[in-house]
Amino acid sequence: MPDPAGWRRFARQCALLLLLLLLSMGGGILSVWSAGPEVVVSDKTLSGAERRYGVEARKRLVLWQQLLATPHSRSDLDKLRLANDFFNTIPFVSDLDHWGREDYWATPAEMLASNGGDCEDFSIGKYFTLVAMGVAVDKLRITYVQARNYNPVSQAHMVLTYYATPAAMPLVLDNLIPEIKPASQRPDLTPVYSFNGAGLWLAKARGEGKPVSGGSDNISLWRDLLTRMGKEFD
Repeated sequence: MPDPAGWRRFARQCALLLLLLLLSMGGGILSVWSAGPEVVVSDKTLSGAERRYGVEARKRLVLWQQLLATPHSRSDLDKLRLANDFFNTIPFVSDLDHWGREDYWATPAEMLASNGGDCEDFSIGKYFTLVAMGVAVDKLRITYVQARNYNPVSQAHMVLTYYATPAAMPLVLDNLIPEIKPASQRPDLTPVYSFNGAGLWLAKARGEGKPVSGGSDNISLWRDLLTRMGKEFD
């Protein structure tokens, strides 16, 4: 059965844990979790992508550039649908097959130019696109979940979640299904931890009284991704 109360508890825990992290680190977390560089598809990026991946790569990036120019006056829900539909046309490819690495977080330009990515890349691409389209950073979280009823039966997975308000039931943008649904309609997903350009949040494991750890391993992947943005094809 769906567990809307569980997702609401997760949202409340997110806010509390972010405050605790900020207090414990004296605000230093803000220098670690920056929102990243402005999303710009330059002529240099377009030319570099075409040299490396061909003319179709340039076309995909031009289409993304047009999406990024969506008027900020459009509603958040319209922007969510546009970004979700756009990225979900890209084929799913594992990091090992695509990049020859066990774990690689591609920038949106790398994903689109190479025409492939895994669940992290879909979520990251949608996140940066929506921020560029004017959706507030504090409404978006890249969220690690446990996905059930897939092959394998249970697997680590990443989605993008949107919170209209801090305590609202989040909407889930996922590459596994085309529709954007409230988390209450995704009983196959259990949130573990999430982050965005402002902070890292940990959810409590069900049935346990302690936070789930492991997010620190991904800080370096996130920071490495930010340093590559805008310089992918130099």
